[in-house]
Amino acid sequence: MPRYNPAVIEPKWQAFWDEKKTFSAPRLPEDPAKKLYALDMFPYPSGDGLHVGHPEGYTATDIVCRARRMQGYSVVHPMGFDAFGLPAEEHAIKTGEHPRKQTEQNIATFRRQLKMLGFSYDWDREVATTDVDYFRWTQWIFLQLYDTWFDREQQKGRPIAELDIPDDVKALGEDFARQWVDERRLAFQSSAPVNWCPALGTVLANEEVQDGKSERGGHPVERRPLRQWMLRITEYADRLEKGLDNLDWPEGVKALQRNWIGRSVGAEVDFRLAGLAPGESPIAPGDSPGAKKTFPEKPADGVLRVYTTRPDTLFGATYMVIAPEHPYVERLTTADQSDEVRKYVEAASFKSDLDRTELSKDKTGVFTGSHAINPVNGEEIPIWIADYVLVSYGTGAIMAVPAHDERDFEFARQFGIPIKPVVDPGSAAPDEERDAVLAGEQVYPGAGIAISSGEFDGTPTVQFKQAITEWLAERGLGRAAVNYKLRDWLFSRQRFWGEPFPLAHELDDEGRPTGRVRTVPEDELPVDLPHLDDFKPHGRPEPPLDKAPDEWLYPSYPDHWGDGVRCKRETNTMPQWAGSCWYYLRFLDPKNRELPIDPEIEKAWMPVDLYIGGAEHAVLHLLYARFWHMVLYDRGVVSTPEPFAKLVNQGMILGENGEKMSKSRGNVVNPDEVVREYGADALRLYEMFMGPLPDSKPWNMEGVAGVRNFLGRVWRLIVDERAEETKLHAALTRDDPTDEQLRVLHTTIKAVTEDIDKLSFNTAIARMMEFVNFFNKEEKRPRSCVEPLVLLLSPFAPHLCEELWTILGHDGSLAYEPWPRFDEERLKQDTIELPVQIKGKVRAKITVPADADQAEILAAAKADPKIAEQIAGKEIVKEIVVPGRLVNLVTKG
Repeated sequence: MPRYNPAVIEPKWQAFWDEKKTFSAPRLPEDPAKKLYALDMFPYPSGDGLHVGHPEGYTATDIVCRARRMQGYSVVHPMGFDAFGLPAEEHAIKTGEHPRKQTEQNIATFRRQLKMLGFSYDWDREVATTDVDYFRWTQWIFLQLYDTWFDREQQKGRPIAELDIPDDVKALGEDFARQWVDERRLAFQSSAPVNWCPALGTVLANEEVQDGKSERGGHPVERRPLRQWMLRITEYADRLEKGLDNLDWPEGVKALQRNWIGRSVGAEVDFRLAGLAPGESPIAPGDSPGAKKTFPEKPADGVLRVYTTRPDTLFGATYMVIAPEHPYVERLTTADQSDEVRKYVEAASFKSDLDRTELSKDKTGVFTGSHAINPVNGEEIPIWIADYVLVSYGTGAIMAVPAHDERDFEFARQFGIPIKPVVDPGSAAPDEERDAVLAGEQVYPGAGIAISSGEFDGTPTVQFKQAITEWLAERGLGRAAVNYKLRDWLFSRQRFWGEPFPLAHELDDEGRPTGRVRTVPEDELPVDLPHLDDFKPHGRPEPPLDKAPDEWLYPSYPDHWGDGVRCKRETNTMPQWAGSCWYYLRFLDPKNRELPIDPEIEKAWMPVDLYIGGAEHAVLHLLYARFWHMVLYDRGVVSTPEPFAKLVNQGMILGENGEKMSKSRGNVVNPDEVVREYGADALRLYEMFMGPLPDSKPWNMEGVAGVRNFLGRVWRLIVDERAEETKLHAALTRDDPTDEQLRVLHTTIKAVTEDIDKLSFNTAIARMMEFVNFFNKEEKRPRSCVEPLVLLLSPFAPHLCEELWTILGHDGSLAYEPWPRFDEERLKQDTIELPVQIKGKVRAKITVPADADQAEILAAAKADPKIAEQIAGKEIVKEIVVPGRLVNLVTKG
């Protein structure tokens, strides 16, 4: 008997799509005005395979893509894999098996599962970030970040005198010119702390450290400075913030990005160390405001520079704090404080940045024994070391105003440091609270009137900020400044399984780095990973690639580096973020061996029209990808200032117990099992029917069964299940539809079309369920009504609909059949049915003309026999008519 059997239907159509390359996208869109580039955030191919949370976003993009193809759009819908990652390397360390082998096995599992779910990907565009042909171009992009016009002109042999750099820089010679250029590179070297675990003999990623100990083994982890590569993302902070204004993204995501970028307006202020003679520093207390002085670009020796958003509170600064890693720690520590400082700095090295900045934790610190001069009043204030200040944020030093900052207040109370109020809340605080603030017993971070601030007393906060900033600038003590919470991006990892840097370090005759870096020539890319005999840590903080064979470690490019200088490759690798920063470009031109992307193709398809993924990527991935895209835009590689025009975050699918799915909770649902029992179409349809796409919702296997039953009803709407062989249901007819059937059809077409446009897939499915329920009750089911349903449902349940389309007598795939159109005239109803309530309870239903006015509706309601009986002998105190919805009569007596 020809019952609906997804186990047979689904593999059949998946094989058909594969063989015919049904979803292969054109090189260029046929009509530039009708192109869709829809993208899923590509997955990391873990050893566990997909879980049912993955298909939610993938199904959403697939529905849009399938509908758009039928609406005449050229569609690019690719899939690939973000395949570098820690789990594969950890597996390699345990087993000795190369991480590429496990990665490729995992990719094969993911690919099988994705094809099993019927997603209409153009698989010829598949990329993995671990493909050597792919990371060749990741390395090329890094060179665009590192390289400058200076390098390119030097490589052409042009002397410095001819280069477009300031004359005063040229005058200081080639070495100084190189330094000047290095300071302007977007990729640069810096010393940054890493998580070093002596017991394991390796550097750990942040996610491998919990409460100061290694996740594996629970060994102590210390923070140790190591040479790292950084990307100067801060150069793009302003553009990254302003660019959000023109993007069709969720406001919550924009807010997260703005907060991460953290733009603020304030002032930079220099504090001179106490004990220096005025001649030792360009800043001395008591400078007269005569000739205007210039604030130096870099702080002079013996000066601590701070950034503050509250320069109006400078008179209340009673101490300073520097980070434990600040370069002035040793200089500022006096002999009698040296033991305490050494112990404190060592203890801080075992804490993560997150632990150190936890607001609720007890404040710790140690006095250096030194003081600084407050530039606005000449008072000496103590300099402390505290781990809540990070050297990677701002200047690594802060001025502390305990009367007007919660964190500073707690610290001052704990260590007995004076608290000096300089802002009177006035009427902004109740009298009792104001008295406590003025007594230094309660913190007040808000605005008010300046007090204890010399000549500025009585000035409101907003005006005082501007006035004190100008006062500082006139004396060369400070300047107005815009600051960002955003830090430069730590871009290197002490790992094997990552993209090698296309760089090498020049060595002197003793084999030590000279500080000069060489780039691998572009025609020598890619730099592949070397063969290693094993992947175990070598017990030093240096990266594992340090034990690579000499032929890899010490490269020679005689056609380019003909001077015989020995060089050692960079042995750090790039972070996993690197490959995901630009994959959307490579999908458009994955086989290009000359360029990362052909400019004609890029201009035709970019930007991405629809990008769907999890909210967990709301900040870092999206921020990093936008940064790289802006750099490529500045370099002329891409033509759009932003990569992703529209972003949608799908909600999380929770376990049946309402908790996040995880192996430890035992609530993970494997899609293989769901497909085996109910079919891929049922899984797709259920995930879209669970609720609005952005909402989180719990999994319910009974819901899958319910959707599977609906698909069975669709099958029986068209196919006669009682026949011995597959044939159309006897109720199917070529007769003309009735007016009511046409109204239902065109109402459904309109609703489903508009709901897909709005990504309201759950309501679209509900409309189609109503359609099926209606026509299953009809004695005659006109083909001219049923066939459009198959097309409307096909983006949601493509396997079933392809099969039904064939049974209906059509050849080939329906993937490019024209999308059904609705007729506005057919949406109109001659009559409508309205419920009639008495005291809020439905007592009857009436049929009235669709254009009936309020008087006609009330008359019809009162004339209904059931209603007439209910209101007989009673006073009607209120009559309510909600047009098109209901009638409500309120009676008394």
